[in-house]
Amino acid sequence: MLKKGSVLTIILAAGKGSRMKGFKKNKTCISLLESYEYPMILEILKNSPPGEKIIVVKHRKEDVIKATTHIKNITYCEQPELNGTGGAILACVEAIEKSSAASVLITMGDVPLVIRKTYIALLRGLDKNHMMVLGFKSFYKKQYGLLDLDGERVKRIIEWSIWKDFSEEKQKSLKICNSGIYAIHRKVLLKYIPELSRKPHIVLKERNGVLKEIKEFFLTDLVEYMYRDGLKVGYSVANETELMGVDDPEALFQARKIFLSKRG
Repeated sequence: MLKKGSVLTIILAAGKGSRMKGFKKNKTCISLLESYEYPMILEILKNSPPGEKIIVVKHRKEDVIKATTHIKNITYCEQPELNGTGGAILACVEAIEKSSAASVLITMGDVPLVIRKTYIALLRGLDKNHMMVLGFKSFYKKQYGLLDLDGERVKRIIEWSIWKDFSEEKQKSLKICNSGIYAIHRKVLLKYIPELSRKPHIVLKERNGVLKEIKEFFLTDLVEYMYRDGLKVGYSVANETELMGVDDPEALFQARKIFLSKRG
């Protein structure tokens, strides 16, 4: 059993959700029910462990704040620019430093089907590891990052842009996909944040119809830093459907259907 107040949950809710065509709100505030308003971020907050919460905001931040302002113990941290998951964590360093929690859970604002039991199992892995990665197995790996394992330890997370060029045999050996949900000891996270901030990736992104070089920070880099230094990064595996991200209208349709079926 986790101690009360021992977990700080960070929810990443800053993105534009550009594939969510026809919806004007921040994606995390789209309703899980068609009959009445129930923003999906409320379900994520409900299922997250008790304790402090940080919500990282940017795009239409007023939607997120309005939907969650009635909930106690939330800190809102604005990401100055949309520069990756690592950039989201860099945006809330001060709040992480002020926290008294021993562990940090990092999840996304568009995964409303993840149940508390799954989050708790991930956090319990910190009893034997410095960081935990939540993964899943999928017949169709699509463009997911994949876990490169050394026994029970995660060496690195290989992004699709790299593993797509691997041999078929090597691709088959990489069986676990990265969900983008992590647990980490708070003091360990703070130790590696300076290195993360010094090592941005240069990526090409379209801005107003023009391709530009953008600096982005990848949270997954923490895995490689820690493995290099001999720290233990473990993983747990959950059901692919539970970890489904609501990133387009079709996924929203499926999520609503699953959510309703669970409510009975």
